[in-house]
Amino acid sequence: MKRIAFLLLVTLFTVPFFQSCETDFDVTAPWQDITVVYGLISQNDSVHYIKINKAFLGEGNALEYAQNADSSSYGNNLEVVLIEMSKGNELRRFNFDTTSVYNKEPGLFYAPRQIIYKSAFKVPADYSSKELIYNLEIRNKLTGKIITASTPLVYDFNVPYKKTLDFTAESLSADIDFLSVKNGRRYTGVIRFWFDEIMANAINDTIQRYIDWNIGSVKSRSIEEGGENLKFSYPPKNFFPVCDLLIPYSSDKESEVLSRLVSKFEILILVAADELNTYMEANEPSSGLQQDKPEYTNINNGIGLFSSRFLKSSETINSFGNLQITKVHVRTEERLISGNLKFVKKIGN
Repeated sequence: MKRIAFLLLVTLFTVPFFQSCETDFDVTAPWQDITVVYGLISQNDSVHYIKINKAFLGEGNALEYAQNADSSSYGNNLEVVLIEMSKGNELRRFNFDTTSVYNKEPGLFYAPRQIIYKSAFKVPADYSSKELIYNLEIRNKLTGKIITASTPLVYDFNVPYKKTLDFTAESLSADIDFLSVKNGRRYTGVIRFWFDEIMANAINDTIQRYIDWNIGSVKSRSIEEGGENLKFSYPPKNFFPVCDLLIPYSSDKESEVLSRLVSKFEILILVAADELNTYMEANEPSSGLQQDKPEYTNINNGIGLFSSRFLKSSETINSFGNLQITKVHVRTEERLISGNLKFVKKIGN
């Protein structure tokens, strides 16, 4: 029996927007070249990566083919170009070259080395006034096949700044209010808690760490203009169970921690463009009787996803040239000290 398997996605980020998945199904039709593309453009990045693979077909066990890099990799047989457009006019072209990453965990597909496509460039600061669009063009050198996709950028916006955060309040819910932005559909809120660890027997005895508390996602009704009132609502007291779960090391390294000191909070909002949000919705677990969902793609002459995202922090430079930092409220610090996470009083807090 012939089998075909698609390598979908291996990526992203500190706080991920989506996960990798594999689809495996029987076919009886003759083999054809199906290009699988995944890439996200962000003005946060100075280096951009695109994952490009091919579907593979062969007699026998598809899992054995998946372990062979030649089964799903194009190698150097692709020309990958990103074209920066402004109001219908071409501004710049960026060529993507092959590079290798070596941190893919073992699984159905070959590891740890993976070939991806890389280009270094910065999105210009005035991208919103130029209404930039990025067009992706992939040409197969052997067959001449052309694969294309296009995405706008998520526009800039302001993350609410708070001088302090306190999670000891009796209220059942607290809010972070903000406005939607053009081309942004899904907004995920994260409260990042920074702290220092004093370690025994370390060359540098103080280590900076953070944990991320995901406080939920909301979606805008429109992506055309932005300015829609949105908010994240979260239970303040849940912060402490999150700390209990995420801060201690699961290994013997916890015994090397002598003490911990609070540092600061940071509010992060991760924004997914419309196409990325649609892809995420198509891959979310089904809550109804209908378990099979149609596959979503916005790749022309291939399958996969090409879209944009944006990560914005509350920690920015204000109009006076000062860095805005959200401090840990004394009551929250005292609550942490009273727990079992080795927090001690920070001088000056």
